[in-house]
Amino acid sequence: MATTKTATLTFRIDPGLKEALRAAAHQEHRSIANMVEVLIRDYCDTNGIAVPAPQNTDNNGEQSA
Repeated sequence: MATTKTATLTFRIDPGLKEALRAAAHQEHRSIANMVEVLIRDYCDTNGIAVPAPQNTDNNGEQSA
């Protein structure tokens, strides 16, 4: 089953910080988007912020339990 990603996040960032993010993602063999997701999840875990579990879909795009 695949995880459905439906939210888009668009923001402006200092070019130097974007380059650091790109380098970190490359070092971890991740995309920039996945690196941002990992960083947010790590921050939330460290600071006791609950993150809802991702919803899964079946091959027809329907949510499963």
